[in-house]
Amino acid sequence: MATKGSKVEKSKVNSSQDYEVSYLAKKLGASSQAIGGAKRATGSNDRDKIEKYIKEKKKTK
Repeated sequence: MATKGSKVEKSKVNSSQDYEVSYLAKKLGASSQAIGGAKRATGSNDRDKIEKYIKEKKKTK
């Protein structure tokens, strides 16, 4: 049986949804601005790519 409503895309980060950015920032121990910077740097809103980028940046500090 099909479900009603829209399907939530969990592999992407939607910048217009503050709660998504806040959740990811808190999870990674980063700021919301850092998440935005990671999105620009990777050229993607893919959650895995953003997480990998932030983790790599933390390693180099």
